[in-house]
Amino acid sequence: MTTPPILILDNGAYEIKAGISGLDWEPRVFPNSIARSRTEKKVYVSDEIDDCKDLSGIVYRRPFDRGMLVNWDAEKMIWDRVFSPAGMNVNPTETSLLVTEPYFNLPNIAETYDQMVFEEWEFSSYFRSTPAALIPYGGLFENDQGIPPECMIVVDVGYSYTHIIPFRDGQIIWEHVKRIDVGGKLLTNHLKHLISFRQWNMIDQTHVVNAVREACGYVSMDWKGDLEKCKQDPNHIDIVQEYVLPDFSARSTSRTGYIRSGPNAVPPEDDGAVKTNGDSGRKPSKQVEEEEQVLLMGNERFAGPELLFNPSDIGLKQTGLPETIAYVISMMPEELRGMYWAHIGIFGGLGNIEALGERLERDLQALCPVDYEIGIFEAFDPASPPYVSATSLTSSEIYLSTYPVTRAEYLEHGSSICRRRFGGPAYNLNPPGFTNGDGGGDLSDDERERRYAMGIESKKGKGKRKMEEEEVTSGNWGGRRRRAMGAL
Repeated sequence: MTTPPILILDNGAYEIKAGISGLDWEPRVFPNSIARSRTEKKVYVSDEIDDCKDLSGIVYRRPFDRGMLVNWDAEKMIWDRVFSPAGMNVNPTETSLLVTEPYFNLPNIAETYDQMVFEEWEFSSYFRSTPAALIPYGGLFENDQGIPPECMIVVDVGYSYTHIIPFRDGQIIWEHVKRIDVGGKLLTNHLKHLISFRQWNMIDQTHVVNAVREACGYVSMDWKGDLEKCKQDPNHIDIVQEYVLPDFSARSTSRTGYIRSGPNAVPPEDDGAVKTNGDSGRKPSKQVEEEEQVLLMGNERFAGPELLFNPSDIGLKQTGLPETIAYVISMMPEELRGMYWAHIGIFGGLGNIEALGERLERDLQALCPVDYEIGIFEAFDPASPPYVSATSLTSSEIYLSTYPVTRAEYLEHGSSICRRRFGGPAYNLNPPGFTNGDGGGDLSDDERERRYAMGIESKKGKGKRKMEEEEVTSGNWGGRRRRAMGAL
């Protein structure tokens, strides 16, 4: 029997990183969105957006909302594009799938994953995991021995949120995972409002502003000092950049923006650049300069990334990234805290912000006990560690026989076998708003319905629970707990 190819799908809220294990060492990137152009009146699915001629007024429709996959109609169109000959060119019925899912995924959403994978596309087998759970199999914390540390902190700086995830012996400690409600989407929206209030009205130009943020943004090492510098003459400070906005008119030859002057200035990506001896930049004529629309990027460059360290600047009642990491480590056993301080890894789409690791290390120094050393681990491409780790996992000889659920197993047992096989966070069986059913009489019908809907109760409707041993689904989709003689 031949081994089926394994398709890896790092299904992020902003982008999908896809590839065939053993063949694609670098993933292909597909935008996880459907876009509609106001001017062309056309709809573009995923990477078809590259064919759009006017990106200024494009409207996005994303399957993810607040970090959860809630629009499967849109996601199906995008995955169909990824699986098609124009994408990865795979035959699902002869392919095994590894797909990532959000942290603390809801039970009904997790079951929809199972149904779509096995009933819609009919994959031969599949494995579902959070991005952070794959990190121990990769080389983010690479050392001389090639063995990942037993205790580590992983920071996933994503599109919707930022998660701080502690590990012990390769397993996520779910009860101490923390979330900060700051991600790439919030930073882009924040920059849109700053630019629209101060310079150009760009509220509807999400694509353009996102490109500006990625090109110009950085984390300030001296917030107050840089803020005072930006109040001075912009011609005499090394912070202000002139960003030339893209021109989507019919006669334009350049449809990408570029930094014309200031730090990290680069020439435009077009054929009209004029080069002279010893000068690799562009020297446009006076007439061209007058036609260009220019953004003056001063404190807008670092005002957004600063929200990762001070969410209270926009009214979020949450601690910043350094304080949250220190709090998570303080919840670990005292004898292990030194290992956690020495192994802090950063990945995610926002991890490529300039000086993020340096600022995080400096701020953690003030919170770290003097007996411990701080170690910050970053990847050259911060978005790639989950995919690279997945390729390492799937290259193992025991992967196909141990990790995935086959379609035959799903058709026999349903989503229950996926819950048992994939594991996940084991929630409290009696969350706030629910009474303890072990004492004081039977549960009401309404409460039993609610407990069943959240996956806390194994049976729906009326009737007493068996006092003998039975399996009960935990609060989320994470595994099973066994109850004996009516006691947990």
